Amino acid sequence: MTQQAQLSPSGLDEETARAEIYGLLAALYYAPPSVQLSEKLRVAVTEAPAAGAMLEASWRELVAVARRLPEDAVRREYDTLFGGVGRPEVYLFGSHYLSGFLNEKPLAALRTDLAALGLARDEAMAETEDHIAYLCEVMRYLIAGDDVEVANLTRQREFFSRHLQPWVSALCDAMQAHPKADFYRSLAAFTQAFISVETQGFDMLV
Repeated sequence: MTQQAQLSPSGLDEETARAEIYGLLAALYYAPPSVQLSEKLRVAVTEAPAAGAMLEASWRELVAVARRLPEDAVRREYDTLFGGVGRPEVYLFGSHYLSGFLNEKPLAALRTDLAALGLARDEAMAETEDHIAYLCEVMRYLIAGDDVEVANLTRQREFFSRHLQPWVSALCDAMQAHPKADFYRSLAAFTQAFISVETQGFDMLV
């Protein structure tokens, strides 16, 4: 998973900024932020070019929490919410929210669509493909990839509407409701704001 998000989407063209945000979300959901990523978050620009931009408030809050919390506190929070042995406090897998179980029909449908895109899970990744980080990484590829037969708005909209939009809000609600969430409560708010912007953008294409 990428750890190289630029953390300055306001200064990039729209498509590059979208790809960078998906890359950042993939990194933050796959593991606790590395030392390098934590440092980038703490010095990230928080003002959008236009006042009142839809992501500005939630992005500012996420950066503020990253500046306030030490790295080990964020790491412990990640382990509390998403780690542990057996059932996690919060699931990061789409099948759980779509069917109530892991490794069910939504995962099979996802694998079929990934194969059609010519994509496959890296064998080094232990998690199944319906992990939120993996899905964000796929979206980043569909935006920034060089193959225009795959990396185009039509493919983005189809993948987003089938495999992200139906359940990400439920994940964010679970994160925000968890009493021990702090950094990840802010990440959930930013994720929800971004998913809302993406949804509106894709709706305009119909």
